[in-house]
Amino acid sequence: MAGRFVRASKYRHVFGKSTRKEFCYDNLRISRNAWDTNLIKANPEYLAVNWEASGGGAFAVIPLDERGKLPDVIPLFRGHTAAVLDTDWHPFNDHVIASASDDAKVMIWKVPEGFSLLTDAEEPSDVAPSAQLKGHSRKVGQVLFNPAAENILASASGDLTIKLWDITAGSAVHTLKHPDIVQSLSWNADGTMLVTTSRDKKLRMWDVRQERAAHESPGHEGAKNSRAVWLGEHNRVATTGFSKMSDRQLALWEPGNPNPIGGFTVLDSISGVCMPFWDDGCNCLYLAGKGDGNIRYFEYENDKFEFLSEYKSPDPQRGLAFVPKRGVNVHENEVMRAYKTVNDTYIEPISFTVPRRAETFQSDIYPPCVGVKPAVSAEEWVAGKSGVPSKIDFESIYEGNAPVEVPADYKPAAPTPAPAPASVPAPQKAPEPTPAPASIRSSSIKDQQSSMAALASKYEDKNDDVEEPSSFDEISKPSQRSALPTRFEPKAPSPTRITSAPLPKPAPSVKPPTSEPTPTASGPIPTESPISSGGPVVETALDQIKVLLETQTKMLSAQSQHIERLTAEVDSLKKRVGSGSPDQSERIRQLELELEELRS
Repeated sequence: MAGRFVRASKYRHVFGKSTRKEFCYDNLRISRNAWDTNLIKANPEYLAVNWEASGGGAFAVIPLDERGKLPDVIPLFRGHTAAVLDTDWHPFNDHVIASASDDAKVMIWKVPEGFSLLTDAEEPSDVAPSAQLKGHSRKVGQVLFNPAAENILASASGDLTIKLWDITAGSAVHTLKHPDIVQSLSWNADGTMLVTTSRDKKLRMWDVRQERAAHESPGHEGAKNSRAVWLGEHNRVATTGFSKMSDRQLALWEPGNPNPIGGFTVLDSISGVCMPFWDDGCNCLYLAGKGDGNIRYFEYENDKFEFLSEYKSPDPQRGLAFVPKRGVNVHENEVMRAYKTVNDTYIEPISFTVPRRAETFQSDIYPPCVGVKPAVSAEEWVAGKSGVPSKIDFESIYEGNAPVEVPADYKPAAPTPAPAPASVPAPQKAPEPTPAPASIRSSSIKDQQSSMAALASKYEDKNDDVEEPSSFDEISKPSQRSALPTRFEPKAPSPTRITSAPLPKPAPSVKPPTSEPTPTASGPIPTESPISSGGPVVETALDQIKVLLETQTKMLSAQSQHIERLTAEVDSLKKRVGSGSPDQSERIRQLELELEELRS
């Protein structure tokens, strides 16, 4: 039988689980600016939201443990003079965040210690920036920290440049010039390459310290925005965009190859921009479209994206953010967690979980992830040094200890399978005793005679001089008769039809005397047992013997009546036919033989 082969994968059954409204982040005023960004960013402690604020730009920082309906007035991060377009959290410090604004400025902020939105103050004080990075001449649309070097930040502006900042020194160390507005950017794992998509429909991979595009190739041909994301430590880039017919597409690129691997894959015909997110630990790519509520996820394997499943929701999203891998809940087998905006009024957490019932750490679905220690400092990175940050082992987090650092190329040992338990032989069942028959059925006179003889001999006194203990004490319950034996009904023989002339009516035959019942071979059956001390057990046995005697007497009486009828018929035939035909003589002989058998 032909069947469909299913690809083996640890993440094949990952499913997304939504959150009830009372556990979401409600009463928000999310920015309605039309600039194409993700609107929100998340880290293991906080959630940053572009805020719809008057009197200049602002964004809000929400502690992840303060769920529910937020106060009407909350402290905001204010400092920009125009709308905030994008934010990004520091990869090695969960209290530092960068923001980009329509006022052409980049600002660095530090979340105060013990920051909370649930304060008793009527007018909570806003948070001011700790540093400003000036150098762009037009609005700054994207900011993104380097994933390997400490305090290196990239910012893309409408002045067609990308600046790389050392936020500690407050100065730009490199500038990348584009021919058109940048739509998205993404770093590789060691922070030496940067991939960008722009309005001129080109895909560029930059050697940032050389300030030149190492590779350039035509991207998606559609007029709408495209996005790019570097696949972590893999030397591959994934892009989403549109075709000329406005179909949403997915493509996989290798640096130096002008064409995508396997061509462009059509996803659907929805008009919203598709936002890609990469999970380097599970090698999974998540795609979320603006304006629709679905999130699709794929597993990268052998230079292909294998579709895993899709989270479906009737609530559309404008913005989406994924928490870093070190922020997932390992006790619930959570592999990723997303935060999506709903109706620009609240944010809903979505947990992506591997459905397993296990009480131990699942090392196969939790490879080590990037920790909080950078590979190089800003000065070392500018000087040309590079590296991949050290990683942390999830098992230490599972046990509740401080994260244990492991080398960047560390591979966890395969778990040793538990020894199979020794096979215990199944206990042999004792042979079940054959149950006593529920009733004694007499199929013939001989069977009844033998059964009565056995019962009679059981209670017969074999030696009157020797007193022995009664054997009735060993019988717990005598077998009861469920029904009386079937009464034998003799069948009258069919009369022989004679075709000769009518004969005179025969004289009535003399009825032979009724034969007495023949005694059994074992001798006369006593009607009363000589043992009078048996109690109800003896009485029950005697009742059974009486029933058998009555049944046998009735059967013998019925057979005697049958013999009488046969004898009368034979005599009548002999008188009617003096010398009959051979057939009639044969019939007479058969009746005589049958009569002899009954008499014997």
